[in-house]
Amino acid sequence: MKFTDGNWMVRKGYTIHFPKLIHEVEEGDGSITLYAPCKYLNHRGDTLDGPLLTMKVSSPIDDVIRVETWHFKGEKERLPKFSIEEQVNTIEVKDDGKEVSFTTGQLTLTIQKQDFSLSFTNNDGLLTDSKGKGLAWIEGPEEKTYMRGQLRLGVGEHIYGLGERFTPFVKNGQTVDIWNEDGGTSSEQSYKNIPFFLSSKGYGVFVTHPELVSFELGSETVSRSQFSVEGEYLDYYFINGPTPKEVISRYTALTGRPALPPAWSFGLWLSTSFTTDYNEETVNHFVDGMAERGIPLSVFHFDCFWMKEFEWSNFLWDTRNFPDPEGMLKRLKDKGLKICVWINPYIAQKSYLFDEGMEKGYLVKKPNGDVWQWDLWQAGMGLVDFTNPDAVKWFQAKLKALLDMGVDSFKTDFGERIPTDVVYYDGSDPQKMHNYYAYMYNEVVFDLLKNEKGESEAILFARSATTGGQKFPVHWGGDCDSTYDAMAESLRGGLSLTTSGFGYWSHDIGGFENTATPDVFKRWTAFGLLSSHSRFHGSSSYRVPWNFDDEAVDVARHFTKLKNSLMPYLYSQAVENSETGVPVMRSMHLEFPDDPLCETLDRQYMLGDAILVAPIFNEEGIGSFYLPKGSWTHLLTGEKSSGGTWIKQKYDYFSLPLFVKNNTILPVGQSEENPVYDYLDGLTIKIFSLEDGVHIERTVVNDKGKKEASISVTRKAKDIYVKTTGIKKAYTIEVVGEKKIEVEAGKTEVTLSI
Repeated sequence: MKFTDGNWMVRKGYTIHFPKLIHEVEEGDGSITLYAPCKYLNHRGDTLDGPLLTMKVSSPIDDVIRVETWHFKGEKERLPKFSIEEQVNTIEVKDDGKEVSFTTGQLTLTIQKQDFSLSFTNNDGLLTDSKGKGLAWIEGPEEKTYMRGQLRLGVGEHIYGLGERFTPFVKNGQTVDIWNEDGGTSSEQSYKNIPFFLSSKGYGVFVTHPELVSFELGSETVSRSQFSVEGEYLDYYFINGPTPKEVISRYTALTGRPALPPAWSFGLWLSTSFTTDYNEETVNHFVDGMAERGIPLSVFHFDCFWMKEFEWSNFLWDTRNFPDPEGMLKRLKDKGLKICVWINPYIAQKSYLFDEGMEKGYLVKKPNGDVWQWDLWQAGMGLVDFTNPDAVKWFQAKLKALLDMGVDSFKTDFGERIPTDVVYYDGSDPQKMHNYYAYMYNEVVFDLLKNEKGESEAILFARSATTGGQKFPVHWGGDCDSTYDAMAESLRGGLSLTTSGFGYWSHDIGGFENTATPDVFKRWTAFGLLSSHSRFHGSSSYRVPWNFDDEAVDVARHFTKLKNSLMPYLYSQAVENSETGVPVMRSMHLEFPDDPLCETLDRQYMLGDAILVAPIFNEEGIGSFYLPKGSWTHLLTGEKSSGGTWIKQKYDYFSLPLFVKNNTILPVGQSEENPVYDYLDGLTIKIFSLEDGVHIERTVVNDKGKKEASISVTRKAKDIYVKTTGIKKAYTIEVVGEKKIEVEAGKTEVTLSI
């Protein structure tokens, strides 16, 4: 939201009040409170008439500073609020009369008392500051008020994150409103809005408001990042790095770490697609067709029309097409599949659940007591009120019946079209609930899965999210077109989301709307199967590969098997994500923060800490990508390339820029048919471009996420020393491009001479 008219003027109808000085400082238990009048005090009369801002500075965990500012503190507390994890930490406060400083870990906030200003520094120096009108209380039209914060953007500083955004990856120059909407992937709207951004200078800012937060990022004032909320109170956390990984790790320590998805979820998912006609015969045709063509399939997903039309959601199988749903699910599971079904939190008027929910008060109401309804999506639909504990139990009971039948997971679609002219059971503020509803919805379903399936088996396929939603993986990118443009915008959204604390991300292979050409489908298949999670899904056509061409079948088989073989590596990366918050799919900047050329890259990414993926976005098959400094080895061909340069090469459909960085141990499994297997049975330890004098290590987990083995490798001149623990069966060591040996069971130390 913009409040100024150019550099000199204020927009008509607005009055901006900003602190001139700090009049008084009070030190409390682990915090300081500052009182800042919005005019200079030349005599006692100046203490009369005019706003006094109250600022509280505290620290929930080391290297994170919380800044709260009030104009009027008398506002009634409005719920919901984000859940924040706090830890006991050590702070230091200094006050020399001219300035007061507050330090936690390596992060210090210094506040100048005269000519009010804020500056944030760490051991590397100044991160950013806020001077002059950087903090403000603003009077607006219609007696509305706003609180605004500003921080200086340095020369060359880039801003990332703010949720899954399909606009340019670098957010400088953009206006971003944190407001969940169902707008597809080709506009400024987003399904997953997160009021957190990451700076290339090594810090992050988390504005702790569930309601609409408006960001102006080098837009209203080109040298400032700005965030504003309606009301009398502003609350934000300033998070130190200094690396971007450390920022995200601290942010997820505050808001929650992602759960570890089950290993089977990393395999290939196949959907019935949205508006297609299907029954058990169709489903078996797809499943058996994948098996006949040698394409390993892990999960089958039933989209909307598993339920009867006009009755979403009733959570009942449409017996016209599925007369024996329980038997059908058993037959599918006997083929080794997991089962996912589509749901949403909307109850159509024709659903038998509508009257039940209305009678018991389980649906969101209008202020006059009527059930809130509209016809957009489902005729006469209402909305489940998850602030009512009884409504939660009711909703979960309907889903539990499906789990008892054999369903393993739910695609939790929608959750963005949440009205604000309503009343909630617990009195929650509807403006704050608009975004927060997505959190409650997914939490309710995820908790049920944990309770019924066990924590290690819980997984969603979710579309909407807000802060904290990363705790309930996995999320997919929403409704994209079936074009290269949409493929690129989807990747931008995914990189923005994982830069916002989400560990996993997926997308509809081949696009959702319309039907891709065979060319786009094959390129998107490679991209999709080199994402953390992989699903064939669409709108009006079946997304089985043979509907495109025979080569698409071969491409799907090739990349599905490749991904399954990489599970010893991928699942270890997933465990790391659950422990640290560092995402599995990550931007180049996240992995190479000291390389300025990585700061703007949005058409390639790192899959874990070692593998670079650059999808192809053109009919010519040209891969255009940047390799950071170092030696890189193509995973499929073994060809080596020197980094620090841009490369353009042509690739067939069975390849793409897929490189492993130097000094890497890559554990590769023997199974290509399933993502769940004994990762240590027949393990191949691949060593890439190990430099003289370098020591590297890698941990390998089992298919439950338990750390079972460790590998350490050291190179001295032409000798490579490999030491393993926990590998009880025979394994292979391959120094890629140089030597490969078989190692007998029980041998833990090996020396290879190159």
